[in-house]
Amino acid sequence: MTKPRLEIIIVTYNSQFWLKKTLSSLKTEVLDQTKTNMAVTVVDNASQDDTALLMKQEFAWATYHQLNTNRGYSVANNLALKKSQAKYIMLLNSDIEFTPQSKLDDLLSYLDKHSDVAVITPRIEFSNGQLDPACHRGEPTPWASFCYFAKLEDFFPQVKLFGRYHEWYLPLDQIHQIGACSGAAMIARRSAIDQVGWLDEQFFMYAEDLDWCRRFRMANYLIIFYPLAKIIHHKYKSGIKSISQTIALQTKKHFYQTMLQYYDKHYRGQYPELVRFCLRVFIFIKRGAI
Repeated sequence: MTKPRLEIIIVTYNSQFWLKKTLSSLKTEVLDQTKTNMAVTVVDNASQDDTALLMKQEFAWATYHQLNTNRGYSVANNLALKKSQAKYIMLLNSDIEFTPQSKLDDLLSYLDKHSDVAVITPRIEFSNGQLDPACHRGEPTPWASFCYFAKLEDFFPQVKLFGRYHEWYLPLDQIHQIGACSGAAMIARRSAIDQVGWLDEQFFMYAEDLDWCRRFRMANYLIIFYPLAKIIHHKYKSGIKSISQTIALQTKKHFYQTMLQYYDKHYRGQYPELVRFCLRVFIFIKRGAI
């Protein structure tokens, strides 16, 4: 059997409605249009809806793995990553919609021509056409993060000193290098993954993409923003703004907790403990508990 050039990995959790839209648009706008050998794998983090039935009845062409417990986004992705034989691997959220402008073949061609690029991301947009800021980020240093949460980035988006969190000072209509992108839709080079390792499973959800991009950069690879290809992200459909209050609260907890985990992994040894204490206070205020 021929190895796929690209394997698309989708981790889902109680997202049956949006997963159907993602896979349907992927089939019609990408798989049916390309001559590239692509594989699709869906990893189900123990959904309690009818995802399993949906996959069996409507999307049997995709490989489906159903886990017994929700072990987190990084673990679920790694299970598929470790089995993949593809040259390139795309991490994809279950609330993505493909359009004729998605152009995955163009992203792959760019990677073929630039061996120093580990990760490429399309322009990820909300349904209203606005850019999803998560696909265009810099390294979240303590200073960059402070400027973001203190709204200094909003007041001075074109000033590099204050706008490093989302790098708004870079030309958003041109292909260029960025610090990090979103795991909602990122294509990574398998040989680079073999060099830096899998997603860090200490991150249950959130920050695993930032951490991965940092490790690629530390290995002297580039992260590229490719705005000529576009996809739609129906964000928060199974996350913070989920209709399930329980899931929403759990997601919010993970969102803020990963800030501390990321800081401890990459910055704790560089700054006084007072900085970490301030971060814990911030998390307490935002999340309601340290």
